[in-house]
Amino acid sequence: MSFDDLMSRWNWKPIRNCPGRFVLDDASYSLSLAELLGENIEASEFSVDAAKDAVLVVRINQGGIISYKRENGTFIHTLNTAEGFERKLRQLGIRLLNNS
Repeated sequence: MSFDDLMSRWNWKPIRNCPGRFVLDDASYSLSLAELLGENIEASEFSVDAAKDAVLVVRINQGGIISYKRENGTFIHTLNTAEGFERKLRQLGIRLLNNS
């Protein structure tokens, strides 16, 4: 799965003042990561002070997905270019094991 694949498959809106970051249309909050990316995905889950919700992270070709899992079971999914992904992970204080 790549950034371009996901960008063309779903309805993403740019996040204001966040270059390289996009949020999935509001109507898609009920989509799980498996529905968004396919069944064979490996997500890392984090609890961070910078986010009130659980943060699920998946690295993809040309970027990554950062999803916020709300207490009610819905999600806010963000699609990120490589630069936007790394910048947001730093802001959240998340370091993935396969980061260089």
